[in-house]
Formats: sequence, C-alpha cells, structure tokens
Amino acid sequence: MNPRPVSNRQATLLRKLNKKKYRAKEQLFLIEGARAIEQILANSSVSVQHLFFDESQQYWNQQFWQEAMTKVKGAVLDEKLFAEVSDTDNPQGVLAMCQMPQETSAKRLASQEGTIVALDAVQDPGNLGTIIRTASWFGAGGIISGKGTVDLFHPKVVRATAGATGSIPFLNGSLPDIFGTLEEHGWPIYLLDAGPEAIPLKDVNLQGKAVITVGNEAHGVSPELINGHRQTVKIPSAGTDRKVESLNAAIATSIVLYGLNENL
Repeated sequence: MNPRPVSNRQATLLRKLNKKKYRAKEQLFLIEGARAIEQILANSSVSVQHLFFDESQQYWNQQFWQEAMTKVKGAVLDEKLFAEVSDTDNPQGVLAMCQMPQETSAKRLASQEGTIVALDAVQDPGNLGTIIRTASWFGAGGIISGKGTVDLFHPKVVRATAGATGSIPFLNGSLPDIFGTLEEHGWPIYLLDAGPEAIPLKDVNLQGKAVITVGNEAHGVSPELINGHRQTVKIPSAGTDRKVESLNAAIATSIVLYGLNENL
C-alpha cells in the first residue's frame, strides 16, 4: 500500500501547526519520529488523524507502517517540504497529525486522589516534555499548565514526552484560581522551593492526594502562590559543599514524584 501525494490543503495545514494559535484553532498537533508515533498508536492516548512520510526515507515500505495505514490514511511529502514542516534539524521520516485531547476541569481533578503536577511558567520545552513523561510513569492524575508555561502541544514538548502526550488529563489556566478550587476539596498544595521555610521532601506527610508545583527554571515559584497554608518543599543535597546552585526542573520533579510515590 502506497500513501497518496500530500494535498495542497494538507501542506498548508502542516505548516500552520507549528504555531500555537493554529494548533488551538484546529485542535490538532504534530508528533514526529517513528518511536514516538509507534507508542502513540499503541497506547491510543490520542486519535491519530493522518500519517505523513518523507519521500526520501520511504518509511511506508516497512511492515509496521503498512499495517498502520490500514487504519490511518497516509500521505507523502517531498524531502524539501518535509524538512519545512519538521521541527528537527534532521527530520525523522514520519509525522503524525493528531487530534488534541479535550481539557479536563478543576472540579474533575478535585474529585480524584493521587498526585497532580502544576507548572508555573515552565518555559523549556525539553523540561516540560520530560515532566509529562515522568508524571505519566508515576501515574499522576493530572497536569495543570499555568501562565507562562510553554504550550503542552509544542512540537519540542511532544517529542520530549517520547509518546506520553495525551496520557494524562490536562488543564490550562490561572494557578491561583485552580488552586482555590482544589483546596476547597481538600487538596494540599506543595511548592518546590529551596527557601528557609521549605521542609525536606522526606518530611512531607501525604494523606492520599497532593499538588506538586514546579516553578520557572530561572525564578522559581511565583511569590503570589506562596502563602501561609501552602507548604514549600525542598530536595536536600548530599553534604554541604555543593558545586551547583540548584537542580534542573525536570530532574527535581522526577525526584519528588518518586519520593511521594514511596510515601503513599
């Protein structure tokens, strides 16, 4: 089975989906790379609408993609156009256009138990993608994307999730407002911060549910989120002679999720 040549309409849409406003308008996003797309197809976390192949790499001749095209339509792009719509310096030969999952609500998040990860102006796509992937691994119940956080469906974020995109309920919005709803339903808000009032991670006493807030890579958690009833939490370093100032945001989140998982 050979895929059809890409249509002009499809080519125009592919170009547009590299911009956030068009992703939001069309409710579509792109995933690039064979392994990530294979994972998405396997776990059915999002609906794959169309597959696009780089003519020069001819992935569609492989058995896996032949089988995939019995369920999802495919199209071929010439090498120049594929490179234009790709978000990588070395295009990986196959793209998937996917339907964006529907957002959840604060009330739905509040009705469950477990761990929720909140993102306060996390701007690095690689960090965000790794956080989503790690949160999925540890079974987090949701991702809250606050103001200033990079788009969850940015191509670099999607690539960094390694196929975990869509595996966790997500909500975009104002963290103060969403936190208010969650706190009304008994959710404690923990803020990753190394300030003097922060307690060590091992001293966090979980009661079945928790919101872990990850701050901006350079500036940390916004001051407006810190108040008397929200506990700041730190990851103590080994020894006192530290050679680095802080941990990477994604690494810190991974350690916290592991630590909380051990405490549950």
